[in-house]
Amino acid sequence: MLTLKEIRENRDEVVKRLACKHFDAKEVISRIILQDDLRRSTQTSLDTLLNEVNTLSRSIGALMKEGKKESATEARRKVSRLKESAKELEETLHDAEEQIQNLLVTIPNLPHASVPEGKGAEDNRVERSGGESPLLSKDALPHWELAKKYDLIDFELGVKITGAGFPVYKGKGARLQRALINFFLDSARGAGYLEVQPPYVVNSDSGFGTGQLPDKEGQMYHVGLDDLYLIPTAEVPVTNLYRDVILDEKDLPVKNTAYSACFRREAGSYGKDVRGLNRLHQFDKVEIVCIDKPARSYARLDEMVSYVQTLVERLELPWRILRLCGGDLSFTSALTFDFEVYSAAQQRWLEVSSVSNFESYQANRLKCRYRDADRKTQLCHTLNGSALALPRIMAALLENNQTDEGIRIPEVLVPYCGFDTIG
Repeated sequence: MLTLKEIRENRDEVVKRLACKHFDAKEVISRIILQDDLRRSTQTSLDTLLNEVNTLSRSIGALMKEGKKESATEARRKVSRLKESAKELEETLHDAEEQIQNLLVTIPNLPHASVPEGKGAEDNRVERSGGESPLLSKDALPHWELAKKYDLIDFELGVKITGAGFPVYKGKGARLQRALINFFLDSARGAGYLEVQPPYVVNSDSGFGTGQLPDKEGQMYHVGLDDLYLIPTAEVPVTNLYRDVILDEKDLPVKNTAYSACFRREAGSYGKDVRGLNRLHQFDKVEIVCIDKPARSYARLDEMVSYVQTLVERLELPWRILRLCGGDLSFTSALTFDFEVYSAAQQRWLEVSSVSNFESYQANRLKCRYRDADRKTQLCHTLNGSALALPRIMAALLENNQTDEGIRIPEVLVPYCGFDTIG
């Protein structure tokens, strides 16, 4: 959430930068400033009135001692009238503050200066790429056919148990899934991330803290009876570990990793691009989260992007990194890099990770701060990334490594799987 101070002091700049996200902020900012002007004038009137109440209240005792009972009685009546007026002003003040808060949460984060112009995915900029796409035979199968051929994943059984988008992993498919999770967690720990195991359901305060609420409630599964939400990503509970926390500068950066199941309604998703593992309602992911001071956050972002690159390289997958344009940038992100791997049988790129810097946007909502060397509290910057999301990684691994003898397992995963071929 942007701060009121930032909006008031840099109004034109805020409007200009948000235009990169195709968000017209003029009207909402005008309403915010109007409400803030009302808040300020009301606060001034309230302070003046309360000072008068205090002065009159102190005078009543002196009037009584002087025997001026009539004057004291009139002073009491005036105090009573002033208190009623103060109550009305307090209500006006509360309403103005509530209006400001409600308006502030409708404004997206400001994009970083390096975010390219663009309306959608087609305008994202390829930063770099690597790996070689395999040459598959003409009869190469997509992963959903391979999963059926080798009895790795049962999509129909998932439909029977729950519905579409909830697959059942079986045999070597389940073991490969578990191998990927362990590989990602071990790699993250080796890179200095502390492993945590968070809850899979969160309250609305947690959803608000990371920006899922009130923006994305339609995409989350809501447990109505308890007013809880199934997590769309481990970013939500892990980042909320630091809600209402003041960290010490010497303890920064904070680096966490977590495995979790993720749940997304994906309302409106249909067509060939969602077949098999391409888009699910429940999937597994290992997340990395970092909290640092503002001066280091973009260096930290580069570090996280480089780390995710090592994962796709070690999995021997063809990959590319995209710098997202303004129109494709999320509501809360200042700068995002997407990782895609090439799925040879489908002949298309599949997104497997987003690595983002939210600057102070989430931290302001979370009240996540740090105490600097001068003992002043400052807002932190928060970052997170998928490292990695499993379904499309699994899809690319199955498709790209199919041979006449079966499916080859990348060397780095063999110790985790306990087998080197599916066949």
